[in-house]
Amino acid sequence: MSSTSQANKRVAIIGAGAAGYFAAIHIAESDPQAQVDLYEATRRTLSKVAISGGGRCNVTHHCFEPRELVNFYPRGGKELRGAFHSWQPQDTVDWYHSRGVELKTEDDGRMFPTTDDSQTIIDCLTSAAQKAGVKLHLKTSVSKITYTPEPGPIFTLYTPNLNLQYTHVLIATGGGQKNSGHALASSLGHTITDLAPSLFTFHIDHPLLKDLQGLSLPNVQVSYSPKKLQQSGPIVFTHWGLSGPGILKLSAWGARVFSQLDYHCELSVNWFGGAKQDKIRQLLETAKQQNARKALVSLNPFDFPRRFWERLLEHVSISPDTQWAQLPKKAINQLTETIASTRLQTNGKSMNKEEFVTCGGVKLKEVDFKTMQSRLVPGLHFAGEVLDIDGVTGGFNFQAAWTTAHLAATAIATP
Repeated sequence: MSSTSQANKRVAIIGAGAAGYFAAIHIAESDPQAQVDLYEATRRTLSKVAISGGGRCNVTHHCFEPRELVNFYPRGGKELRGAFHSWQPQDTVDWYHSRGVELKTEDDGRMFPTTDDSQTIIDCLTSAAQKAGVKLHLKTSVSKITYTPEPGPIFTLYTPNLNLQYTHVLIATGGGQKNSGHALASSLGHTITDLAPSLFTFHIDHPLLKDLQGLSLPNVQVSYSPKKLQQSGPIVFTHWGLSGPGILKLSAWGARVFSQLDYHCELSVNWFGGAKQDKIRQLLETAKQQNARKALVSLNPFDFPRRFWERLLEHVSISPDTQWAQLPKKAINQLTETIASTRLQTNGKSMNKEEFVTCGGVKLKEVDFKTMQSRLVPGLHFAGEVLDIDGVTGGFNFQAAWTTAHLAATAIATP
């Protein structure tokens, strides 16, 4: 395995996740003469695909305009704009369609296989790779990579049983605090930016939230004022605090900030989608005028779930059985302030069960986003979350994986 000619192209892909598989398939199909080896340190491939979207696999997002798409990436959006012009969600949809896998769009823009089963995506990727001649090496960790530029490039991969040489290496090991891909990239001269969890939920112990687990609100605004972080979206009450897309988006944009605070801070929550106090007060006063004889518990002008509305009333010491006509101005002011800006102290975090995304990774300035090739080491490429790229929840992280993998694979497969 010493020749470095294009006719004897040998490609090692480290990491058999979404990006690794997608790249392996494209290289092997585009250049059937190439040797494509896919290394996975564990016994399972595509484990994140399997659990994404509650086991349905959120393949991508129904946003087909690159200029809009980049706005969903707290880190990497600028670099991805050009990349998305080369491969965007519509290309992903078309690729799976060509393989007999149809995707559907849900109301929030997330796209899933029509089977609602992540195994559909796993089967598609694994069968395509096998058919194309990709050689899979399970339970095979790569402990070290050495690089010899002449007459090569030649990369030597050190595994438990063999040391093999390759003309190209693609690192696609995903994110995570203990990531072998980061260590390998660092050993080859790359900078790894500070790592921190992204897409997490907050631990909050507050009487307003107690025993409401499972309840959800469709549009809540959550903010952390000192850093001007603010996001809106659905939220879900949990037994440990708050979760849901609104919370996950805030955690993504503030990943490093919250990490530095050790996840102890004060959040401000507007339970009515960011409505101003004047609007909230007006809705309460109108309800009082139009429903004077009705009990507050039987009618709320915000369409809150009954349990949450009762909890709000109790929180400001208003009996749920109080008639609207008996609601004093002071109580209206207290209720208005609580709905518009409840202060909640966080005391920790939990990773969202369907999302485990890391902020940080290989420094983006060290990578050419036209080819995903290292600017420091010719022949070395990167794809997916091993890079300092992460998106909010909704299929954006998988789309970044498909896009960067396709760009890297195209560059590697091109003579």
